[in-house]
Amino acid sequence: MKVTASLHEGLLYETRPDGKVKCHVCPRLCIIAEGRLGICKTRKNVGGRCYTLIYGKVCTVVADPIEKKPLFHFYPGTRVLSLGTLGCNMRCIHCQNWQIAHADALQDSDQLRDLPPEKLPLVAVNNDCQGVAWTYNEPTIWLEYPIDGARACHAHQPFLYTVFVTNGYITQESLDLVGPLLDAYRVDIKGFKPETYKFLAKLKDIDPIFDAAVAAKHKHGCHVEIVTNVIPTVNDDEETLRSIATWIAASLGDRTPWHVTRFYPYLELDYLPATPIETLERAMEIGREEGLKFIYIGNVPGHPGENTVCPNCRRVVIHRDGYRVEDINVKAGYCAFCGEDLNIVQTSGSGERRRKAV
Repeated sequence: MKVTASLHEGLLYETRPDGKVKCHVCPRLCIIAEGRLGICKTRKNVGGRCYTLIYGKVCTVVADPIEKKPLFHFYPGTRVLSLGTLGCNMRCIHCQNWQIAHADALQDSDQLRDLPPEKLPLVAVNNDCQGVAWTYNEPTIWLEYPIDGARACHAHQPFLYTVFVTNGYITQESLDLVGPLLDAYRVDIKGFKPETYKFLAKLKDIDPIFDAAVAAKHKHGCHVEIVTNVIPTVNDDEETLRSIATWIAASLGDRTPWHVTRFYPYLELDYLPATPIETLERAMEIGREEGLKFIYIGNVPGHPGENTVCPNCRRVVIHRDGYRVEDINVKAGYCAFCGEDLNIVQTSGSGERRRKAV
């Protein structure tokens, strides 16, 4: 049944004497005039207050393998209830989900359906999911809903894990609210230069993305994995790939998974070729040269770069074919063959979560 967008007062904004409001949810810090929307097209100034139009409103609800996010070191082999809504704080010219990410919560409200946060555990369990992920569009702009939904998931028995699949463009204020409630933070690193983000996402200030990833891990204890969609002529040069790998190792730890995924021509970048597999294999080599233990090749089903290999004994501990997991030779996060720490989060024997720091 169709629903219309409704108002739910936002958590992070400041009022101004001129009647405008300044949103503090993401680093764009939109100043919104009466009756207008922020860049994400989901936050509106009504009577000098800032409201979100998408609280409890979903357009996509799917039971996915956790590997699809992709998260390879977080509850491998489980299913996660994946939720998406409308809007985004970036305007990526190669967005795979542009139909919802570039949408307007008012004009396109016919795509939305109600799903209150307190219902999430029931929907997850009924669909054989062990957790909930806010994904498909940018979850930061949905801030109030993931906060309430994550609380409901963590209060549920059995425990349900929580995941952000994010572009990382979030303020520290927002992260301080939602970060303690998240178990995994899967973030895109699209490049290492401001000009790359300006070209791909209409974004100039990229520091908040890197700062948030570090805070998610070291301040809030989230399991963090990084994805770089490697795009020919845009971010496939060795300097960029090496810079990303070096930053991951130094800032997040050498056991942090890095997914280098194949780009396919799409949207405004449909004139570019698909990423050569050789480029992805070279990115994997670069990651190893910079000390990373776990680099994965994505969007190439059947490639051996999908598998998790123990950095000590060199045996395959998780075999994958696309999103299908065929073998998991991991015990409590350690290699079942030699005992090496793999930085893999699993449930303990009692069913409780296991959160590890690298």
